[in-house]
Amino acid sequence: MKIVNPTDLGLIIRQKRKKDGLTLEDAAAVCGVSYAFLSALENGKETVRLNKVLQVINCLGIELDARNRSWAEPVEES
Repeated sequence: MKIVNPTDLGLIIRQKRKKDGLTLEDAAAVCGVSYAFLSALENGKETVRLNKVLQVINCLGIELDARNRSWAEPVEES
């Protein structure tokens, strides 16, 4: 899935958490973040801390790949 906004990332995290059978409370505890933080992240809050976002995605086993694109290519919104 292409991530173009915080909502896209939150959806990926929520889907993976649910696929793994974890509640928000369980996943937050396992990943070392608060319930409120994980809930905000899954709901696409734009002002979350990047280091904690990376902590959560690594903890849940989500891999992100970055690719360069030219400036002329439009960003596709979902």
